[in-house]
Amino acid sequence: DFCLSRGLGDVYKRQILDQPKLEPLIVASVKGLMKDVYTTHQIELSSKSVFGLDTDLISDGTYFVAETSDGEIVGCGGWSKRKTLYGASRYQATRDASELDPKQAPAKIRAFYISPSWARRGIGSAILRLCEEEARTFGFGAAEMMATLSGVQFYTHHGYAGDERFHIPVGEGEEIVCVKMSKNLS
Repeated sequence: DFCLSRGLGDVYKRQILDQPKLEPLIVASVKGLMKDVYTTHQIELSSKSVFGLDTDLISDGTYFVAETSDGEIVGCGGWSKRKTLYGASRYQATRDASELDPKQAPAKIRAFYISPSWARRGIGSAILRLCEEEARTFGFGAAEMMATLSGVQFYTHHGYAGDERFHIPVGEGEEIVCVKMSKNLS
């Protein structure tokens, strides 16, 4: 377990049996933190398609959860040694479980969701630091992610760069725009 400051309890790796506890956080995060950059319809569709839990991260032991001292789950996020860059387990369009060669490819920063009532309190930053540190210990010299428009400023603040925009299909002919970003971890 990893302790966080500012009155939070622990950040720890999520166990497979605890997955249902994360769904309410993910839905609240998507609806609450993306409302200024995507339409209500895009948010509804994306929360049923691209946004959600990636069980590969949990199975690989690379997914972290932040809880308050009274057990409230307030944030989660992870990193991956696999080729999938983004998307929930149910979003088959981008799934590729092949493992990456850390000497040739960047680790993937994945599936960050923070409770809107706990946003901008250092939770995402703490989880991101853990992800980057652990990816480094596995030999990765860089990391990349597909950032939502609401996440670009956060990742830029943490040294990520990139401006390549992608139109991600979310259903019913709708798309959301996301930005591919990367960072050197060396």
